[in-house]
Amino acid sequence: VQLQASGGGLVQPGGSLRLSCAASGFTFSSAAMAWFRRAPGKDREFVAVIKRVGGPPYYGNSVKGRFTIARDNAKNMVYLQMNNLKAEDTAVYYCAARLRSWSGDYWLEPFYYNWGQGTLVTVSS
Repeated sequence: VQLQASGGGLVQPGGSLRLSCAASGFTFSSAAMAWFRRAPGKDREFVAVIKRVGGPPYYGNSVKGRFTIARDNAKNMVYLQMNNLKAEDTAVYYCAARLRSWSGDYWLEPFYYNWGQGTLVTVSS
């Protein structure tokens, strides 16, 4: 299983950025896919998750209304569109996958078995 996150960079407050995560080595359409982030000096935080089939995505409270998670099963890709970025969104962003059934606390790290290496997002003027 490989997860490769990309698309991070420096963006001004109020700006937008789209992160991508390329997945390989497993049946992508069978996995729930998520984004987490770790800000400097803080624990890793749940950002968003999208189920393998149907159902609405879920978002962390701090990003609701600003971030959108989406997946393209034909391309084995998951995306995170980030709008109206704030300084507090500065973090390393990780994509994660859960290949097992949807059962448990999706906002917690142990729910996911596979992680990518992370991509840095810096929001600063």
